Amino acid sequence: MREVVILIPDVDMEQNVEIDVRINGRKKTLQYRVELLDWEGNDVPPKDKVQVLKHKIAEYDKDWELVEIGAPTDENIPLMFRKKES
Repeated sequence: MREVVILIPDVDMEQNVEIDVRINGRKKTLQYRVELLDWEGNDVPPKDKVQVLKHKIAEYDKDWELVEIGAPTDENIPLMFRKKES
């Protein structure tokens, strides 16, 4: 099993979350970042939204990996990234 779901309190968008866990007795800190990707206009066609999303993910800081894409709204879409292990 690679993933465990942990419920955390609501956080403001574009903030970092650090979670300390112990795996086989060894402490590890996991870092997550939630960001809102705003659409460039309210009348953006769905296929253009996909291109905006692909570009954001491709150009994102390479030290972070995408772990979840949230439910989109007409204005934006939430993205959650996890800091890669060094």
